[in-house]
Amino acid sequence: MPFDLTPALPEIFLALAAMALLMLGVYRKEGNFVLVSRLSVLTLLLTAIVMFTQSGQPASTFNGMFVMDGFAVFMKSLVLIGSAAAILMSRAYLVECGIARYEFPVVILLATLGMMMMISAGDFLALYMGLELQSLSLYILAAFDRERTRATEAGLKYFVLGALSSGMLLYGISLVYGFTGTIGFAYLADMSAMPMGAVVGLVFILAGLAFKVSAVPFHMWTPDVYEGAPTPVTAFFAAAPKIAAMALLARVLYGAFPSMADAWQQVIVFIAMASMALGAFAALVQTNIKRLLAYSSIGHVGYALVGVATGTQQGLEGVMIYLAIYMTMTIGAFAVVLSMRRDGAMTEEISDLAGLSRNHPRLALAMAIFMFSLAGIPLLAGFFGKLFIFLAAVEAGMIILAVFGLVASVVAAYYYLRIVKIMYFDEPAPAFDEGDGSSIRLITLATALVNSPVSFLLIYPLMVLAAGAAAALF
Repeated sequence: MPFDLTPALPEIFLALAAMALLMLGVYRKEGNFVLVSRLSVLTLLLTAIVMFTQSGQPASTFNGMFVMDGFAVFMKSLVLIGSAAAILMSRAYLVECGIARYEFPVVILLATLGMMMMISAGDFLALYMGLELQSLSLYILAAFDRERTRATEAGLKYFVLGALSSGMLLYGISLVYGFTGTIGFAYLADMSAMPMGAVVGLVFILAGLAFKVSAVPFHMWTPDVYEGAPTPVTAFFAAAPKIAAMALLARVLYGAFPSMADAWQQVIVFIAMASMALGAFAALVQTNIKRLLAYSSIGHVGYALVGVATGTQQGLEGVMIYLAIYMTMTIGAFAVVLSMRRDGAMTEEISDLAGLSRNHPRLALAMAIFMFSLAGIPLLAGFFGKLFIFLAAVEAGMIILAVFGLVASVVAAYYYLRIVKIMYFDEPAPAFDEGDGSSIRLITLATALVNSPVSFLLIYPLMVLAAGAAAALF
C-alpha cells in the first residue's frame, strides 16, 4: 500500500456510508426518508467514534495532503455535532412541507465529508477538493424546496456568488504556486520570505475564504440565502460550514503563512472590524427573524476573526471556544424558529413572537437564554466566548480591536434584547401550533441548558480541550 490510510479512516467510512445510504434510498421505496435520516445520524456518530480511535499522535497521509491532529479532531467534532443536529431538526419540517426526500440527509453527509476534508487539508489541492464538495452540497440544500421561488432564488444566488469566490480562491492559489513552486502548507511555512506575487495570491485566497465564512465585504449572499433556504438548511449553514471554513482559514494562515503574519493580520483586522460593525447595525432594522440571525452571524464571524487576527496560540484557543459556544447558540435559536408554526405554515416575522411568554413560556425562556447568550450577557455561555476572544486581543496588544468589538457587542445587544422585550412585554399574538417535533424540543432544551448559567461548569473542560487542540498548529 503506497499510503497509510489510517489518518483518513473517518472520511473514508463517511464517504462509503453516504454512498450506501444513497443506494438504500433508491431501492427502498416506502419509508426511505425516515430510515435514511436515522441511519445518517448513526453514521455521523460512528464517524466520530472512528475519529476518536485514531486521535493519537499527529499523522498525515497522501504525501502531507491530509493531516490528522488535535486541531482537526476538535473542529471535526463540532462539525459532526452540527450536522447531526441539522438532520434531527429537519425531519418534522420536511415532512410538513412535503419535501421529505431521502436525498436530504445524504447531501448533508456529503457536505460534512467536504468539511472534514477542509479541516484536514495539508495543501491547497486538498483544500479546494474539500471546499468544492462542501459547496456543491450546500448549493443543492439551499434550493432543496424547488417548488418555492424564494428557495430556488437562494440556491441560484449562492451558486453564482460561490462560483465567483471559488474563482478568486483558485486564482490566488495559482499565484502562490507560480511564485513559490509549491502548494504544500509545510513547504510554504518553511520559507523565510515570500515573493510579492505570493502576497498578492494570499489576498485573493483570503477573499475566497472570507466568502465562505460570510465576512464583510463578501457577505452579500448571506441574508438572502438564509431567508430563502428552508429553515433547517439555514440552521445548518449558520453552524457547521462556518466552523469548517473558520478552521480552514486558521490552518492556512497559521500552517502555511506564519512568516507573513504582518501582511495578513492587517487584512483580518479590517475584515473583523467591518463584520462586527455591519452585524451590529444592519440587524437593527430587520423584521424577519432569519434575516436578523443572518446579520447576527456576520457579526459573530467578526468576533471570531478577532482571535484569528492575534496570530497567537491564545487567540486560536479563544476562536475554538467561541465557535463551540456559537454553534450551540445558533442551533438553539433556529430550533425555536422552527417551532414558529401557525395554522400549519411557518411564520418568520419577529412580531410573531409577541407575548410568547404567555402562550409558550418554556419556548420563550429558551429563546431568551439564546438571545442573552448571543448578546454576551455575563454568566451565560456567550459571555465566556467573547471574554476569551477579547482577552487574547488585549494580550496581543490589539487594544483598539478589542474595544471596537466591545462597542459592537453593546450595539448588537439592542436587537437581541428587543426580541426578549417583544416576547415578554408585548400584547400576545396568536399561539403557535403545538407540533410533534420531539427532536426539535430536545435540541432546544439541550442547547438552552448549555447556554444557561450552568455553562460555567463546562467552560474549564472546553478550555483544556481547546488548549491541547490549538497547540497542534503551533
